[in-house]
Amino acid sequence: METVVWSKPEHERDGTPLLVMMHGYGRDESRMAKLFDRLPSGFSCAALRGPKVIGDGYGWFLLDYFLTHDFADVISSTNAVLSWIESVKARHSSVSLFGYSQGMAMATTLLRLRPEQFQAVVGLSGFVLENELLAMSESFESRPPFFWGRDRDDVVINDAATEHTEEWLHGYTLLTARNYPGMGHAISAAELVDVSAFLRHYVLRRDS
Repeated sequence: METVVWSKPEHERDGTPLLVMMHGYGRDESRMAKLFDRLPSGFSCAALRGPKVIGDGYGWFLLDYFLTHDFADVISSTNAVLSWIESVKARHSSVSLFGYSQGMAMATTLLRLRPEQFQAVVGLSGFVLENELLAMSESFESRPPFFWGRDRDDVVINDAATEHTEEWLHGYTLLTARNYPGMGHAISAAELVDVSAFLRHYVLRRDS
C-alpha cells in the first residue's frame, strides 16, 4: 500500500495485535486515523488509503448507487491489501480488520478469501458483496468473531444489500450486531465504545 498511517511509531509495534482499518468511498485514511484514540491502545492500528481516486478522495473499487461493482477491481484491491498484510504480519501477534462503509465490503472480502488469517472483524455502516465467485471461494472452518454496527435507517446502504449482508453474517460469522438509532451513515461515540469492548474481548484477552 502506498499510503498507510500508523497509530504507533515503528519501534513500538513489535508483538502487538494489528488492526487494519479501511475507509469508505470517496474518503481517505485520515477518516480512520481520527479513530485511533477511541480504540484500545494495545493495538497497532494501520489506516490504509484505497487505490482508486474518487473525486477529492479515494475508494477501493468503483461503485454506483446500487453498489454494483467490477469483480476485477475488487480482487485487485483485495490482493494489494493481502500483500501488504503479508509484508508486516510477522511483527504482530495477530491481525484483525476494521472497515467502514465500502471498507466493510473490503474487510469481508479479505475474510472470505483468507478466513484463517484474521482474529476478528469490525464492519460499520457497510455491506457484504453479493458475488457468486466470492461465494464459491468460501471455506470457513470456524466462525470468526464479527462486530456489525449500523443505523437501521441508514439510507446509503440499500435494502437488498442490507438483507444480503445480514444473511451472510448470520451464516458465516460469530456475530455481534448493534443498532444505533439516529446515527445515519456515520460512526458514533457509543458505537466505538462497543467496538472497543468487542476488540478487547476477542483479541486483546486472547493475545495476553
